[in-house]
Amino acid sequence: MSATTLDPKTALIVVDLQKGIVGLPTAHPAAEIVARAATLADAFRAKGLPVFLVRVTGGAPGRTEGPARSGQPAADWAEIVPELGPAEGDIVVTKQQWGAFYGTDLDLRLRRSGVTQVVVAGIATSIGVESTARSAHEHGYHVTVATDAVTDMSAEAHDNSVERIFPRLGETDTTDAIVKLLG
Repeated sequence: MSATTLDPKTALIVVDLQKGIVGLPTAHPAAEIVARAATLADAFRAKGLPVFLVRVTGGAPGRTEGPARSGQPAADWAEIVPELGPAEGDIVVTKQQWGAFYGTDLDLRLRRSGVTQVVVAGIATSIGVESTARSAHEHGYHVTVATDAVTDMSAEAHDNSVERIFPRLGETDTTDAIVKLLG
């Protein structure tokens, strides 16, 4: 479903556009995802709407069948990419899980700001972005995903989230369409 409206108090949540993740091989060029997220961030800032820049610095405990990260990440691995800032007034959220809500003060900050809707962008579509969008939906926020401002390490995982999951959580649209809705 195309985005129909943005609430007067909508926030942008940019997930994991940090040096260590943007440098990974992705299904769509990461530089394009960063550029579109920066366009969204600039538009939200210009309207005086909150911008949340989320970064991950750890992982959930527990056994998985997937490969574990090996070695020590680079010293700047968790730094937000410079194209996004942070700018004055942006809120940086540091998470240890896939989603930006669990174990952070994101929901509290959104509610204190009177936010009723979130626009989500970032990497990886099927992991951090989807987890954050699902949680936002479960917390009662209207959710919009900027589908051209997200990507994944797997094209198939990306397509599944965009085509099957996000439409069940809210609305989806392009960066340009969302910026137009901002007015």
